[in-house]
Amino acid sequence: MAVDLCVMAYVLQFAPQDLTSIPAHGTIQYHPSLLPCYRGPSAINWPIIRGDTRTGLSIFRPTDGLDEGPLILQKETNIGPDDTVGSVYFDRLFPMGVAALLEAADLIAAGRAWATPQDHSIASYEGWCRSAEAKINWHAHVDSIYDLIRGCDPAPGAWTLWKSAKLQLFDTRKHAVRTFSQVSGQVGTVTSVGERGFRVAAHGGEIEVSRVKHGDRGKVPAREFCAEAGIRAGTLLGG
Repeated sequence: MAVDLCVMAYVLQFAPQDLTSIPAHGTIQYHPSLLPCYRGPSAINWPIIRGDTRTGLSIFRPTDGLDEGPLILQKETNIGPDDTVGSVYFDRLFPMGVAALLEAADLIAAGRAWATPQDHSIASYEGWCRSAEAKINWHAHVDSIYDLIRGCDPAPGAWTLWKSAKLQLFDTRKHAVRTFSQVSGQVGTVTSVGERGFRVAAHGGEIEVSRVKHGDRGKVPAREFCAEAGIRAGTLLGG
């Protein structure tokens, strides 16, 4: 039986043009960004890490270039100040993507789909967001640290060091202050341990952490980890 349309999502290898052209209506591909911005494999992570307030998805015709094909349609969504990769994807980009692929397929089948070339002059590319990119610099501003953590939550997991092993931070909150004197302790220092977890000092505020993953262990509540590891106010992370 002939294939009328091929649909691709999260493709990590280039599909040859002689393959994508086999279906009668060709091939369409899903990408979780507003192309031509954030071409590449970690397109959900980077807008959050960069502090963007909006993102979206694109349905396009794949070509031999990386996410460079002409656009069929796009959908936008806001990035809230406390959104994470998990909330943006599971709450919005995934269900929006399913609906958008169906909409694009219907447009193509009805002969009402227009493929609009991307403006390559404003294109941006970001590579993988992996462990090296997820390392926390406690000397950065609290806003940048918080954006990095939520842009890596749940994967790859922003991390700092504790006793020579990676301590990944999840389910965090930002507590901004007006002056550094309102934060007790040097940057990277645990300022308090409470019911919801522990807080770490940074320039411009504190990061409150509710869940962690240390070394090869699974995720645990931060308060539980502090009790087991002996972390208390004054503990310095990152060294």
